Amino acid sequence: MLKPEHLRTLREVVQLGSFAAAANRLGYTSSAVSQQMAALERQIGVRLFERSAHSVLPTNAAEVLARHAADVLGDMERMIATVQAVHRNSERLIHLGLFPSFVDVLTGVLGRMEDRDRAGVKVTVAESSQLIPRLVAGGELDAAIVYQVGNSGLSWPSALGRRWIAEDRYKVVLPAQWCDLAPYRADQLVDLPWIMHHPGSSDASFFDGVFARWGLHPRVAGYADDFKITLAMVEAGMGAAFVADLALRGHGPGVVVADVPWLNTSRSIFALARPERESARLLSLLDALAV
Repeated sequence: MLKPEHLRTLREVVQLGSFAAAANRLGYTSSAVSQQMAALERQIGVRLFERSAHSVLPTNAAEVLARHAADVLGDMERMIATVQAVHRNSERLIHLGLFPSFVDVLTGVLGRMEDRDRAGVKVTVAESSQLIPRLVAGGELDAAIVYQVGNSGLSWPSALGRRWIAEDRYKVVLPAQWCDLAPYRADQLVDLPWIMHHPGSSDASFFDGVFARWGLHPRVAGYADDFKITLAMVEAGMGAAFVADLALRGHGPGVVVADVPWLNTSRSIFALARPERESARLLSLLDALAV
């Protein structure tokens, strides 16, 4: 059986006219090219080159074999490409869930992926409490990026694996059009209008406790559970808000972000995954998402 690498070397030698030139293009030594051509001659029982002290000339047989080799090698390359495409298409999609304010992190990771790898990821965006039921038996998700604030009521089956992703600090965000309130002591924020989470959510309950702990009495200017909407309302001058750091990436000039030591509050971001679906591709994606 002829070796493809010998045929590829023959094609280059005939095209370039010397062992040295073929060796340079293929990354071999001239000696290695000479040995391959000698082995090919022995295998087919035909002399392929007229050798002299300073040159090698391909015989007619070598030129005919090189033309056929080009066709054979082209067919092999197309065959390999077809098989690889079938393999990629048969690989199971990664179905990942994530909460809305983590989308910017995911899109950054996806943007750095090769097209074929990015096409293998399916995304569902929903609140953490909505994602967890879709991880249990019969659910379509392989993994979900979720968050928990303090000891909020988020719970999940013990069978799910858990991987830490990030600790995301909350900041106080104020309209830039307001007068400067630095150094942003808690007593300076008493009675300000605030953008709040909708009552009854775990986040709302947690921050009600924060307000109570610091004796703040917010005048509610609006409700929003989506940080992008919250930031738009803050920028419009409607009120202040607590916003997680990751959601502040690329915020507009109309807001002032205050990292106040007295707040000292963050949300824990982690991945929950079904152990039976923890493929190498999924684990690699989760590693890339850790911030």
